[in-house]
Amino acid sequence: MSAKRGGSQAAQGGSRSGDQGGRSGSAAKRGGGAKGRGGGDSSDAVRVVARDVLRAVRERDAYANLVLPGLLRERGITGRDAALATELAYGACRSRGLLDAVIEAGAGRPIADIDGPLLDVLRLGVYQLLRTRIGAHAAVDTSVALARAEFGAGKAGFVNAVLRRAGEWTVEEWVERLAPSDPVGHLAFEFAHPVWIAQAFADALGAHAGELRDALAADDARPAVHLVARPGEISAEELALVTGGEEGRWSPYAVYLDGGDPGKLEPVREGMAAVQDEGSQLVALALTRAPLDGPDGGRWLDLCAGPGGKAALLGAIAAIDGHHVDAVEPAEHRAELVRKSVHGLPVDVHVTDGRASGLTPGYDRILVDAPCTGLGALRRRPEARWRRTPADVAELVTLQRELLSAAWDLLRPGGVLLYSTCSPHLSETVVVVADAVRRTGAEQLDTRPLLPGVTDLGDGPTAQLWPHRHGTDAMFMSALRKPA
Repeated sequence: MSAKRGGSQAAQGGSRSGDQGGRSGSAAKRGGGAKGRGGGDSSDAVRVVARDVLRAVRERDAYANLVLPGLLRERGITGRDAALATELAYGACRSRGLLDAVIEAGAGRPIADIDGPLLDVLRLGVYQLLRTRIGAHAAVDTSVALARAEFGAGKAGFVNAVLRRAGEWTVEEWVERLAPSDPVGHLAFEFAHPVWIAQAFADALGAHAGELRDALAADDARPAVHLVARPGEISAEELALVTGGEEGRWSPYAVYLDGGDPGKLEPVREGMAAVQDEGSQLVALALTRAPLDGPDGGRWLDLCAGPGGKAALLGAIAAIDGHHVDAVEPAEHRAELVRKSVHGLPVDVHVTDGRASGLTPGYDRILVDAPCTGLGALRRRPEARWRRTPADVAELVTLQRELLSAAWDLLRPGGVLLYSTCSPHLSETVVVVADAVRRTGAEQLDTRPLLPGVTDLGDGPTAQLWPHRHGTDAMFMSALRKPA
């Protein structure tokens, strides 16, 4: 139902975009060494993997970040070849709207009239031409070879003709030729976002809507890998030294990695660290820092715990002070992920619906990291922006309100509830909070002081993170205290 439930932690490896948000310019016309980036005997294997990822996403609604690692392992692709396969697969998924417009212009026919398997090859080829530094000759020839091997000479000729047409212009020139004339539509096309999502970002930025270009560009770029150092096990300083990473700016437990497979790092294998966006770390920390009315009895609740990242951080912090966390997840397979994440911590996992959990009221602190459209984490899930529709919002808002209401009933007087989403969409954020305040009489705390040192969080009392401002996912937070 939600992007969060789709496995956002698994997507932390992000994607490798050759242009980092549309900067490639005339890279396709500069030539450039395809051999140096995966040419030779490995070139075809790399592109076959990327094509197979595109096919799985198109045919089975698969998640690219879940399909690709398995294919790389299965086919023994590692190192720079694996990096190139990641760039091509994720980049083509993320750029689909722009690629399809160029393909339609080159083919002279609608996308719907092109066979799906052939379309996968075309998207892969056009992405290489327009949004990477791979030479035009290599991009065209390898794509034609893929088409010929599977479909024969006739369709290979069609691919050749479309790609040569696409390569006649730079990405900037195609944007000028094909993008809508209105400012939001133009930026949405340039940075490969559906218009409705770009408009949602502009609405959330409000008076700062002039930042929309930066917001979309950051959302279209490869995100850094963020690690969280488990409190009581290892410090961020130690984790950075061991991994060769850099300590985070905002969370005292965050470490940034430039790339690589974090699962191979010893601290991650041993459970001392995990992959977690710094914005998600700040959500958990904000809950622990919120001022209560009365003492903290040590009963904490994560009402939407899957896949377990925030529950694990809360559990590690709770363990230091002798507190306890209950974690709720309705799906058994995701509950198992939570159990693995919180192993050895004072956390009990309950497989139940958070709207009717059956838990005993009286919690001091409750986190409602609600299922949402995930618009704030699109950079980590490359195909997600093309799957979501405006119709998804209404259904999710209903669920968010129901979860918030259930959490409120479980909160003790004087306790604090932190509502968060990985979406900046106003309907999922400030509108849901305003409705809860109106219905419950909740005291809306200023959330910004709960994130000490973090700048540009908005006008308050809520807090909004942004990739272009903070380097995190676009997490929203609002702290509500129950009147005593």
